Amino acid sequence: MSWYYAILILIFTLSGMELFSWALHKYLFHGPLWFIHKTHHQQRHGFFELNDVFSLAFALISLALMWYGQTDFNVYFWIGLGISFYGFIYFIFHDWFIHNRFKAFKSNNRYLKGIRRAHKMHHKSTQKDGSEEFGLLVASKKFFK
Repeated sequence: MSWYYAILILIFTLSGMELFSWALHKYLFHGPLWFIHKTHHQQRHGFFELNDVFSLAFALISLALMWYGQTDFNVYFWIGLGISFYGFIYFIFHDWFIHNRFKAFKSNNRYLKGIRRAHKMHHKSTQKDGSEEFGLLVASKKFFK
């Protein structure tokens, strides 16, 4: 596979993961999987929370795809790598920047401030229903003003 196609697959996978994770978050995490995800909307009493199993599941899927496609670096490898990149972005944006799992870094960047505002609005509700803004990298324009 040419590098051109590999890069296109990575970009497509990253974009697709934002759409997929938005839908997963809205309809499954705040739906039938709320019993796991609610730990993310509550005060954390340690470094880990039950909700972290979702990140672990995505990491395992990513690793399995990369393992399966490693011999000839086929499409499965690049999709797995794209999912892995999205997980890294999730870790930086969500766990570190927004939720301060590590010493938070500060930024006056308009985009980062908007994403943080949108996520804080999402966590305003500690219930299954009533949340808004389910994305990680994309949020409504009102949060960027």
